[in-house]
Amino acid sequence: MNTLPNCPICNSEYVYEDGTLLVCPECAHEWNPAEEVVEEGLVVIDANGNRLADGDTVTVIKDLKVKGAPKDIKQGTRVKNIRLVEGDHNIDCKIDGFGAMKLKSEFVKKI
Repeated sequence: MNTLPNCPICNSEYVYEDGTLLVCPECAHEWNPAEEVVEEGLVVIDANGNRLADGDTVTVIKDLKVKGAPKDIKQGTRVKNIRLVEGDHNIDCKIDGFGAMKLKSEFVKKI
């Protein structure tokens, strides 16, 4: 029996072959096993599925309430020069007029 590798994104063992590609049914990731897989440290995905990198500019996609703050972070707020970090809130940034914040990548989209 041919043993297929686990999915490089979600580490699922239920990978199957589709022509020349390998497909993961859990996260829908498709890849060519013949291509060399380059392991990157931290992979952060925005609300639209785009990969984020340090220094990117993103937009907040919904109003975010902040505990202890007199105002919310409004939808459409641009955040420049983000930094990716490990953890639940994986974007470290400074928002103009608000200060230093940690955001979840699921609430932003890449510009």
